[in-house]
Parts: sequence; structure tokens; C-alpha cells
Amino acid sequence: MTLLHALIPLALLQVGPNPGGPNPLGTPEELLNRPERPERNPDPLGLSSPTAAWLAECLTQLETDAARAHSKAQIRRNETSGADRVVANHCLGLAAAELGLWDDARTAFSSAREETPADQSRARGRFAAMAGNAALASGDAAGALMLLRTALTDAEMAASATLQNIATLDMSRALVALGRPEDALAPLDQATLLLPEESEGWLLKATLLRRLDRLEEAQSAIERAVDLAPQDGAIGLEAGVIAVLSGRDDAARQSWQSVIDTQPESAAAETAKGYLDQLGPETETAAQ
Repeated sequence: MTLLHALIPLALLQVGPNPGGPNPLGTPEELLNRPERPERNPDPLGLSSPTAAWLAECLTQLETDAARAHSKAQIRRNETSGADRVVANHCLGLAAAELGLWDDARTAFSSAREETPADQSRARGRFAAMAGNAALASGDAAGALMLLRTALTDAEMAASATLQNIATLDMSRALVALGRPEDALAPLDQATLLLPEESEGWLLKATLLRRLDRLEEAQSAIERAVDLAPQDGAIGLEAGVIAVLSGRDDAARQSWQSVIDTQPESAAAETAKGYLDQLGPETETAAQ
């Protein structure tokens, strides 16, 4: 057994962002802390009016002064109704998320969904998904799961595979956060069926299967991810991790070296270098 085989469980806990501190569940950070998906569509309800123009202006201001955009959106929300109030909540939620005010963001997005007309299923689903994402970021995985199920229902009514994919991926994150990794596989399966050409679902599926010690299935999923996005650093890292845990050190070395070669200045490359240092040179590994 190489040194890396002994150290890899600890090293893997450091893969991916972890703004909330250590992961007590020992489950994939890639599922727990995937970056938020801000939906900044300047016209979420199909408007072509001063309402849409106001939202576009608010979103532009959000890029440079989130606090001012937050105040501006709050004032407009309190003074308007109908579509004007919906888009005000939209910008308010995004500004709150930018400021890390996750409960405020969740409330704003939830209000936007509730006040969107019932026949606008796509917009309602988008707002529900954003509210669910904010709930996840705040640490309320159970609440997030309820919101994301609502988002999925709306997305199905709108026949939007893209929105369904977003909802199912985030549902898997919520289930992992709730300590239900086995249950998290079902929405990942659904995501890869909905959009089989998107690499993210395959990467997350491979990661979760690997964490569940189902390495053969993890290998199949990561191979699909590699086919779809061969230069994705996160995929290269995961492919190496699965390889080394399967006893294929040479394949792991090749995967990690490819990350370094294709993205030498990236955070993924730094992680790959650390893994290679632990694994040691090929001759040393072979001697052991």
C-alpha cells in the first residue's frame, strides 16, 4: 500500500469549496457546496416594458454595488405590486445572495414564485429553485428539499429539461446534506437521463458512487464525464481518485498529470500536484 492510499480519505475531504467548515457527514463536498446558480435573466416573465428595463438596471448595479442594489430592490418591492413586485423580489434575492443574506434571499425568491402567475410555470420553477439553493446555503437542507421538489414540479409542467436538471442536481445536494447519500442517487440518475450530454451530473454521480464504495459504477460514470468534458479539472481529479482507490496508480497519475498540463495555474492543478506528491514517483510506487 502506498502512502497515498493511507492518506487519500483525508485529502478527499479538501476537494471542492467548503464555505461552511468541515463536512461532518463525510459525503461529497461537490454535492454539498456546489456553487450557487444565480439566474439573472433580465426578463424572467417575458416582459418588454419599463419593468424589464428596471430589472436590467438593478442587475447591472448588482455587479458593482450589491448593497445599493439590495436597498433599491427593497424599496421597489415595498412600493409596487404585480410584475413590478416580482422582478423587484428577483433582484432583491440576487443582491441578498451576493451579500450572503441567505434567509433574505430565500424569502425574496419564494415571494417571487408565489406572486408569479400560475400559467408561468417556467418562471415559477426558476424562482423555487433559487429559493431552494438559498436554503441550502443557509444550512436548511430539509427546507431546501421541499422547495426543490416544488421547483421540479413546476419544471415538469413547463416541460423544461434544463430546469428539471437543475432541480434534481440540487435535490441530490440536499439529500446528501441530510445524511441520505443513497437516496441522493435517484435524482442524479434522473439528471443524467434528462441531459445526458451535460458532464456535471455524471461527475456528481461518479463522486457519490465512489463515496459509497461502488467503484465500478463510479468508474463508468467518470468515464462518461471525461468523454463529455476531457479538460475539466474537477473531472480529472475525480478520475484519478477513483483510479487510485481501485488500485490503478498509473491511471491515477496520468489523470492528475493531465490536469496540471492543461490547467497549470488552476486550483485543480495545485490539488493534483499534492496528490502526485503523496503518490510518489512511478519507480517508488512500483518498488512497494
